[in-house]
Amino acid sequence: MLTKRDLLRCAAMAALVAATAKSTPVLAQNKAEWPSLLEAKDIAEEGFIYGLPLVMNYAVMQEFAVDRNSGQFKAPFNEINNMHQVASPADTAVITPNSDTPYSILWLDLRAEPMVISVPTVEKERYYSVQLIDGNTYNFGYIGSRTTGSEPGSYLVVGPDWKGEKPDGIKQVFTSSTPFVFANFRTQLIDAEDMANVEKVQTGYKAQPLSAFLKQPAPPAA
Repeated sequence: MLTKRDLLRCAAMAALVAATAKSTPVLAQNKAEWPSLLEAKDIAEEGFIYGLPLVMNYAVMQEFAVDRNSGQFKAPFNEINNMHQVASPADTAVITPNSDTPYSILWLDLRAEPMVISVPTVEKERYYSVQLIDGNTYNFGYIGSRTTGSEPGSYLVVGPDWKGEKPDGIKQVFTSSTPFVFANFRTQLIDAEDMANVEKVQTGYKAQPLSAFLKQPAPPAA
């Protein structure tokens, strides 16, 4: 099993390799122009800082959607897992999760085709959101009460290579820079007696391939 420790070790090694690679052309010209120990350390540190978010994001994907024995597995790619409880200390894949917005977890694989996320009507008093995070850890889109409103709708999430027009029935298209996307749903829990109402909202969250939404044959799997 690939652990977070393994991934962090790989990130550190990659940073050191990058530092060495950066200095090699200089060495070929003049050994005197080698970076100093402190300069090499700074280069490696910059590489580590740049790469760490990507590696940790991959680690979350590995635990949530790939490794069924991780202890944190939620659902396979392109399937929503609605959590009918607030986060607890047992939820360790993501640091400091919210405790007042039960999560619905969805990892998208956009290699074969785009995915459609549909949301129900949500009462205006209740906050909800769908945070779209690409593999570079950038938030490239939001669906929810503060951005798209509380009305029902369907939204298309596409990968970097997708080319096409916005289909009928789709309110908005969100384009990711990577083919894997973390769609992180949050639904406000008003009080301890409100969980049943949260679950009703969660049942309205849907994810389906574009081909299924359009009732067309599916393309070959990635």
